[in-house]
Amino acid sequence: MADETNIEATGVAVEAAAPEGGEQREGRGRGRGRGGNDRGGDRGGRGRRDDRRGRGGDEEGGEELIEKLVHINRVSKTVKGGKRFGFAALVVVGDGKGRVGFGHGKAREVPEAITKATASAKKKMIRVPLKEGRTLHHDGKGRFGAGKVNVRSAPAGTGIIAGGPMRAVFESLGVADVVTKSVGTSNPYNMIRATFDALGEQTSPKSVAQRRGKKVADLLGRGGASVAEAQAAADAIVE
Repeated sequence: MADETNIEATGVAVEAAAPEGGEQREGRGRGRGRGGNDRGGDRGGRGRRDDRRGRGGDEEGGEELIEKLVHINRVSKTVKGGKRFGFAALVVVGDGKGRVGFGHGKAREVPEAITKATASAKKKMIRVPLKEGRTLHHDGKGRFGAGKVNVRSAPAGTGIIAGGPMRAVFESLGVADVVTKSVGTSNPYNMIRATFDALGEQTSPKSVAQRRGKKVADLLGRGGASVAEAQAAADAIVE
């Protein structure tokens, strides 16, 4: 009993004396661990915050968006310690139902650049009227800088005949049949801006009829079609 009492007393004394040195060492150990976790935690935290932001955007819009990465450009800057790299991403976002937008973002890391570009594209989405929900209502031309594009409506079964950057735009837009041609530059930024310039000029018979104060059947019947055919075509137009 005496031995056990001495051991217990000794243990209490050790525990009472330990806090000064032990807590300092333990604190320094925790500091190193926390510092290391901070660096790793920051990366993980950014990813989690980006995920939450992305889910929140989808919930606010109430729809699932199609995101397509078009181009990534890497640039380097020579500094005293070596080279510092940066990345620029070009992203196209659409809902597949007539709305589409594009954006670009710059960052030190590729995922962060893509996140910035996607957020920018969601803010700049435009609505394009579609014929039967699958093609354009009429032909159009777009231009930006040295880039020129021609877009044409196509019958069912044609598919998307377009180059890389332009294909991403029409797939995100929800167009199933279209014929396009790019003339001039092959710069993806200029090609996409020229494509959006052409899409911005698209109009539907319904909007033209409202602007001119007429009926849709009156506009469609001017091509030699009968009144019944014009009325049926007008009723078939969704937008």
